[in-house]
Amino acid sequence: MTQDIPKPMIQLGNKPILWHIMKYYSQWGHKDFVICLGYKGYVIKEFFLNYDILTKDFTITLGNNKAVDFHNDNEELGWRVTLAETGMEAQTGARLARVKRYLAGADNFMLTYGDGVGTVDLEKLLAFHVSHGKIMTVTGVRPPGRFGELMSAPNGQVTEFNEKPQATAGLISGGFFICRQEILEYVDNREDLVLEKEPIVNLVKNGQMMVFEHDGFWHPMDTYRDYKLLNGLWDKGEAPWKIW
Repeated sequence: MTQDIPKPMIQLGNKPILWHIMKYYSQWGHKDFVICLGYKGYVIKEFFLNYDILTKDFTITLGNNKAVDFHNDNEELGWRVTLAETGMEAQTGARLARVKRYLAGADNFMLTYGDGVGTVDLEKLLAFHVSHGKIMTVTGVRPPGRFGELMSAPNGQVTEFNEKPQATAGLISGGFFICRQEILEYVDNREDLVLEKEPIVNLVKNGQMMVFEHDGFWHPMDTYRDYKLLNGLWDKGEAPWKIW
């Protein structure tokens, strides 16, 4: 599927999974988005540039005085979407560093991947993050052990982070991060800088990372099996992340 489109644009129902993630955030009042574009980023740009045409009724008058009159609003009124070209080959740490200017003025900002949906309580996540005062909070989930594993102390402080172990038990990273501005001091413009490696390892060493445990639904779209499972839930009207 990703030969023709970037992974976040894979359809979940009749919309890209990226839209589902953004829609979920917007239901909690978070409507100011920065999207780090890479592989086939123009597909995502075209989607948002044409969003009104794709989602509204309109009348078009052809000829020299061409005009388009929209007859209704879509439900995404008020979304502010910044589409930032962060490089075709850049890794996650470099992408974060390259959108620094769009994050100015935000004491804290949320950060997640473009290929996973869940039912994380964003209000409780934010309250937890603010309460402990550390630089980063990651949401810990418990699906099969093929993602970044988290080890934590009883107070919730992350003590170890291992990216994509073969087979282990315990919490794994589900994304849905919240970061203080200081996270930007841990990343730089190096093309090969992976956020989940050097920057997060250093955060853990400095005692600056906490985990918010989420026991509810969370699922990525990594394989065709995931694609079928998530679309099956959507088609049956049983998608847990659909809170709109």
